[in-house]
Amino acid sequence: MTANANHPPAVEAIGLTKIYGSGNTEVVAMKDVSVKLSRGEVVALLGPSGAGKSTFLTAVGLINPPTSGRIVIGGEAVMEGERALVDLRAFRRQHLGFVFQKANLIPFLNAVENVAVAMEINDVAPRAARQRAMELLDYLGVAERANNLPDALSGGQQQRVAVARALANQPSLILADEPTAALDSHRGRQVMELFRKVAHERGSAVIVVTHDHRSLDVFDRTYEMEDGKLRASLHDGHAV
Repeated sequence: MTANANHPPAVEAIGLTKIYGSGNTEVVAMKDVSVKLSRGEVVALLGPSGAGKSTFLTAVGLINPPTSGRIVIGGEAVMEGERALVDLRAFRRQHLGFVFQKANLIPFLNAVENVAVAMEINDVAPRAARQRAMELLDYLGVAERANNLPDALSGGQQQRVAVARALANQPSLILADEPTAALDSHRGRQVMELFRKVAHERGSAVIVVTHDHRSLDVFDRTYEMEDGKLRASLHDGHAV
């Protein structure tokens, strides 16, 4: 999608490097990675295991800080190397959404409660949180399963609830790590198309780490990581 000149980039990573250990045990997991995503953009991140994809995702997700580099989210500088410039826990809750390989739903809460709780911890009143949770479940096509516990949901339905939870606080950035790995190809594609729908209609930027090359046509841009370095890939035969 075209960037809106009235909005800063959803996320800008500048020169991110992550080094573990030192001396003979030093491992460079991520090296001088820079990327900028607009709101409403959905991006795939490919690469073999150990290439640095999860290191990048957890750095941008403010979970595992880079050794050096700068992270700006929604126009606000949040990390300078390993130094936090904001309250990271509060910032994550308010501005970021996460979806993982497993839905990680709370087993004793039903679908609507799993979504509402993400807002309640941000001090949204329970009634308002439940109403928005129902709206999101309806938006993602699982409203009829609102009162079901996670173990009564299919894998695809659980991931839809997880996407709804990630959207709960209207994040500027959603990070998804192998969200379709446990799904068959049909349900996997449905989830990938949901990310495109969410990005284009809700205005969140979405980064999806995936090994599934069958759904790359869903994405606005595709990147590959190898040996800790990020490079633009090919998308349907066109450079991006």
